Amino acid sequence: MRRILLYSSLLLFFAACSDTTTVFENEENLIQLETNATVLENSLSYDNSGVLDIYEEELTTNKSARFVEERAGDYPLSLVASIRPPSFNGGENLTASHVDLVGEYAYVAYNTVEDGYAGGLDIVDISDPDRPRVTSRLYYLNADINSLKFSNGFLYAVGGFDSEQSATITSNSFVAKIMVQNGRFNLAPGISYGFQEGFNANDVAVTATSVFMTSGRDGYVTEFDKSTLEIINETPFQDLRSIAIRDSKIMVLDADFGVRILDSELNETNQIPINSDFRLADKRTLDFYNETLVVAEGERGAGLYDTNSGNLLQYIDIPLNPNDALPEEVVTNATAFNDGVLLMANGGAGLCISEEVKGEDLTGIIELNGSINYVATKGDYIFAASGTEGLQIIKMNKPSADLASRCADTPNYAGSTNLRVGAAENLAYSGSRRFRNVSVDGQLLLCGTWTVNNQVDISANGSFAIRGTFIVARNNRRRNLVVGANARLQIEGNLTIYGDLVLGENATVEFLGDTSRANIFGNVVMGSGAAVTGNYDDIQDKF
Repeated sequence: MRRILLYSSLLLFFAACSDTTTVFENEENLIQLETNATVLENSLSYDNSGVLDIYEEELTTNKSARFVEERAGDYPLSLVASIRPPSFNGGENLTASHVDLVGEYAYVAYNTVEDGYAGGLDIVDISDPDRPRVTSRLYYLNADINSLKFSNGFLYAVGGFDSEQSATITSNSFVAKIMVQNGRFNLAPGISYGFQEGFNANDVAVTATSVFMTSGRDGYVTEFDKSTLEIINETPFQDLRSIAIRDSKIMVLDADFGVRILDSELNETNQIPINSDFRLADKRTLDFYNETLVVAEGERGAGLYDTNSGNLLQYIDIPLNPNDALPEEVVTNATAFNDGVLLMANGGAGLCISEEVKGEDLTGIIELNGSINYVATKGDYIFAASGTEGLQIIKMNKPSADLASRCADTPNYAGSTNLRVGAAENLAYSGSRRFRNVSVDGQLLLCGTWTVNNQVDISANGSFAIRGTFIVARNNRRRNLVVGANARLQIEGNLTIYGDLVLGENATVEFLGDTSRANIFGNVVMGSGAAVTGNYDDIQDKF
C-alpha cells in the first residue's frame, strides 16, 4: 500500500514585505511526504543504463553524425541510472528542473510543463553512484519548484504558487526552508516560507547569513535572513532569471537587459549588456569558470564574459541535434564545468560536451533522452535534469591518478574505433576511449577506462587483460562479451556488461587483487570446463 503523510495545518508560513513579517497557519492541503519505500525504490530506472554514444559535430558540413571519424572517441561515458519524476493526482507530468550537489546527496527540483502549479523535491543518496537511492520525496500539490540550494541542514527551494487559491498568501513567488536530516526531509519543525512579488521565483543563492531569491517578470531580487526568512532588502527588476554570487559581487541575469552586478546593498555597480533573446519565462542561468562568467543565452548558445571587465570573450554555439529537434527547443538553458570540460544543457538539442573552455574543440552531443533543462557535475559524475526523463546520472569514467600512474608505461591508444587484434599480435595500450567493437584473436592488454558500444569477442586461445574500467553495451541494446574456447579474460578493476558473459569450453575468467567488481546485467553462461577465479564483488549476483 502506498502511504503518504499529509501536512495541512501545522506548517508555519512567513509572508513578508520590506519591513514586516506576518506569521499564519497553512489552511490548504498542499504538501505530501512519500513514506512508501517501494515507491521510492521504483523511481530508480536502469532501462537506458550503459554506454553512451557522443554525436560528433562535423564542423566542415555543419551536420552531426555518430562516429564521424574512425578514430576511437574520447570520453567513455556511461549512464548509471535515471530517477523518474514524481507523479501524483494533478501532477502526472512533472519535469526535472534543477539539481544541487552537496556531499553525498543530490537534491532535485521538479515543476510542471502544464498550466497551473505542481512540483516536487527528491533527495538522492549518491554515496555509491553505481547504486543511487531516492531516500526522501516531497510533493507540492499547488506549487512549482524551479530551483534549490542545500546549506547547513536545510534545503532552500524556490518556485511559484497560485496565490488566487489562497485566502492568506498574496504573492506567487516563494522560498521554502525545509529541514533535512540524514538524507530525509524532517517536517516536524514545520516549513518556513518567505514570499516576494513576481509571477514565479526561478533561482536562489545562499550565503552564510542570507538567502537571495529572484523572480521573473515584474519581480525582485530579494535578500532574506537565513534564519528567519524575514526580508532584509529587495530591489525590483523587469525580468530576472538567475543569480550568482562570487566574493562580494552579486550578479543577476535580467532578460530585458543582460547581467547586472550588485553590491551587498543590492545597488547596481556595473553591467554587462546582452542583446540575446532570452524569451518569456524560459530557464537561463549564470555560472563561473575561473575569471569567466558563463551566461546561458538561449538559442544563441553560451556567452563567455570576463568577470572583471565585462568584455565578451566568445560565444559557444549549439551544435545541431541528430534527432532534428524543433528550432524553438534548441536553446541553452544552463552550463557547468568539470576540469575544464564545458557542459551545455541545450533543451531539445541535448547535452553538449566541449573539450575546451573557449569551444575550439567541440566533442559533440551526449546520447540522452529528454529535454535537458539543467546540468550539474561533481568529480567523475554528471547530473542532468532531463525534463520528463527525470534526473540522469552519468559517469565520466575518468582514470584515477593511481590508475593513470600504473598505465604510464603503456603507449596511448589513438587507433580505430573498431579494435582488432590479429592472432599473431601481442598489443598493449593505455587511455580513456570509447570503441564500437573489440575483437581479440591474439593477446591484448588495455590499461585505463574504456567503453564498447557493441560486441566484444575473444577468439579461441586468445587473451585479453583489463586494468581499470571496461563497460560493454547498454541495457536497452544488450550485447555480449564472449570468451572463446581455451581463451582467457583477466580483470583487475571494474567490468560491466549489459548483456551476457559467455565462456566457451575451458575458457577462463581471472579476477586480480581484492577490489575488482563484476556488474553483469545479463547472464553468465559457462561452457564445459570453464572457470572463474579470484576475489571480486558480484554486483548483480550472477556468478
